[in-house]
Amino acid sequence: MIHPVPVRTARGFGAAAVAPHELSTLAAIEVMEGGGNAVDGAIAANAVQGTVAPETCGIGGDLFALVHRSGTASPACLNSSGRAGSGASASALRDAGHTTMPIGGAPTVTVPGCVDGWHALSERYGLLPLSEVLRPAIRLAEDGFPASQELSRAWTANAAQLLTQASAPPMFPDGRPPAVGQRISRPFLAGSLRAAAAGRDAFYLDRVGTAIPEATGNLITREDLARCQARWVEPLSAALFGRTAWTTPPNSQGYLTLATLSIFEQLDTTGDPEHPDYWHALIEAYRSMAWERDHLLYDPDTGPDLAMLDPEKLAERRNRIDPAAAGSWRRPVPAAGGTAYMCAVDGDGMGVSLIQSNFHGIGSGLSAGRTGVWLHNRGAGFNLVPGHPNEWRPGRRPLHTLSPTIWTEGDRLALVLGTRGGHQQPQLLAQMGAHLHHAGLEPGIAQTVARWTIQDINTTASMVSVESRTDSLMIDALRTRGHGISVDGPWEADWGPISAIAVSPGGLREAVADPRVETALALSG
Repeated sequence: MIHPVPVRTARGFGAAAVAPHELSTLAAIEVMEGGGNAVDGAIAANAVQGTVAPETCGIGGDLFALVHRSGTASPACLNSSGRAGSGASASALRDAGHTTMPIGGAPTVTVPGCVDGWHALSERYGLLPLSEVLRPAIRLAEDGFPASQELSRAWTANAAQLLTQASAPPMFPDGRPPAVGQRISRPFLAGSLRAAAAGRDAFYLDRVGTAIPEATGNLITREDLARCQARWVEPLSAALFGRTAWTTPPNSQGYLTLATLSIFEQLDTTGDPEHPDYWHALIEAYRSMAWERDHLLYDPDTGPDLAMLDPEKLAERRNRIDPAAAGSWRRPVPAAGGTAYMCAVDGDGMGVSLIQSNFHGIGSGLSAGRTGVWLHNRGAGFNLVPGHPNEWRPGRRPLHTLSPTIWTEGDRLALVLGTRGGHQQPQLLAQMGAHLHHAGLEPGIAQTVARWTIQDINTTASMVSVESRTDSLMIDALRTRGHGISVDGPWEADWGPISAIAVSPGGLREAVADPRVETALALSG
């Protein structure tokens, strides 16, 4: 399960960054070395990521971030996820025959929160103007970049739908999907990035702001776009393994990472990540909480407050876990991608954990006219259950999968950690957190441990997918405990990339990229 493969690790005492694409990581370092801090670097990485890998994220999507400043005990937490437009109507979809939210199209588009998030982060913590921070992305959009294998594959798979959109031509040279290594430029996007740098209204209320209502059939109006989506909120936290883990609160599912590890730690299982007891305990700790997510998680503005990390609930779930057998967890009350995570730590000790997303691949499949802005489908996270606090209605934020984390020791930054992976994010982060802090593995080694995921959290049985590198004895032992096991590829690219920067008490940054994604890169100054 632990394999000595080359892991992209960078160590140093200066600025450090990890992102899913090498050009994004380079942009973060460029901006931090040019006078910016970790917030500036993270925004630069995000902007470049959305430019060179639009199958993962972009300015038509949402953003969450945690910011740790040296000498502070609690990180600042930004929720910049967008709300449903004024035209949202669950009853209209039900009348049209829908029982669940569609996965694409205009109803799934919520107001994109990314640019509002950039402005909120920059205005509160940034050192450089956004025009400087976005310069690497604008340069790449204008001058071009080589298409990666992931980009080529994504745009080939979705060509029929995407070619109908006005923003498509630059992504389809000669009318065909880009080949690996082919030069791609995105002049439409360059203009939208310049607008974003000029101010939030220049983006939301000018060309992009005109195109979004047109693209959504006025489900989103100009008045909806005039409302800022960014909000500073209190982060969730839990004491874990002698540290404090922080994440984003609802409408994010980040609580599942902390809940899983809280239960896992209390199970007092072996610290050997190659032992079946270790895997079984992690899987069951996650399953014990995840089954009710779709019923419990919603915009906190639309329903009663929920104690997502209630100690009594965690203890009750822990006590129901059988160390020798998979549990049969109840189904919840019926209810109804593409993401990029990047992290940065600057020379002064500021750490940023930032995640930004289109949701499913390239999102809704709709572009905002000829702006280069592809609109996300986060509205697919709503449901159509009458009266449910996550029902698709105007002004609501949907259930969100984005789950960044920061780990501290006292007021010292110890770890910045996150991943893409849709609803699988807490599963992947719980595994990495356990490997680092329970098993005591080095970050580079922890990246190589074979991973598991649960694709369907709404089933009573335990159905677990594992990487094919998983030892056959482990698979047999899990099956004996009642877990249904399916075997996937040896290094599943969609089960990551996990990005991490560990910071030692002496200030050494150890930035580690995930070997599962060819474009991922870690750098440290």
